[in-house]
Amino acid sequence: MTSRVVAITGASAGIGRACAERLAADGAAVVISARRVARLHEIAAALRARGGRVHVVQADVTRPDDMRALVQSAVDTFGRLDVMICNAGVGYYGALDETPPDAMRRLVDVNVLGTMYAASAALPVFRRQGSGHVIAMCSISGRRGVGGASVYSATKAAQIGLIEGLRAEFAGTNIHASLIYPVTASTEFRDVHFREYGRQVEAAGPRQTPESVAAMVAGCIANPVPEVYPSRKVWWLAVLGVVAPAWTDRFVRRYERRVVSRSSDGGPRS
Repeated sequence: MTSRVVAITGASAGIGRACAERLAADGAAVVISARRVARLHEIAAALRARGGRVHVVQADVTRPDDMRALVQSAVDTFGRLDVMICNAGVGYYGALDETPPDAMRRLVDVNVLGTMYAASAALPVFRRQGSGHVIAMCSISGRRGVGGASVYSATKAAQIGLIEGLRAEFAGTNIHASLIYPVTASTEFRDVHFREYGRQVEAAGPRQTPESVAAMVAGCIANPVPEVYPSRKVWWLAVLGVVAPAWTDRFVRRYERRVVSRSSDGGPRS
């Protein structure tokens, strides 16, 4: 891991931050990116205090120029780029007919286009080097849609199609593309949802820590594989969704995302 340079989008919190901490501890040079640059500098200071090699780039995944600048900054700082972790993501929970168009657009912009922009920016470097690795932080709900999160599930399914297509393009080369399928993790994801949309959501089902996901990501970088299920229990859910979709529809009702409280206006917040 010591020779690798890894760029991570959405690295200011949650799984992105955990990946930066784990990979830096393993000896990789990490380029951490997000919109909240003050938070990034705090993380960078802590990593450097432990001997980590880290570079901060403020960037928004919805801006292609920002993603190209992220890649260029990584190359300028460390001489190469080996891994792009497309981690930045947002969610909205509620029935489809209760989901505002601006929330739909935001999910597509960040989760889908943000992944495309980051991967696309990294590919010219990977092709020039003859090696590289695109990793998309997906979700098990991309493999099996969950009630109350249909738009989010759709954006994660789009990530799957993108990475599978890239794997076909890269077959026979030393460029890899992988999907990580976390379940619900202990992050600020739902807090952000409440802050931005005034809706508190309850999610049932298996849980895991960001650190456990980061450990699986580190393993995937060391030994690239197409798909990683940090919670092995949900691997069977992906299989059942194919062989018994009607039964799976009934089964996943227990994991439906439910709005348990709302702000007085119930709408998006600035």
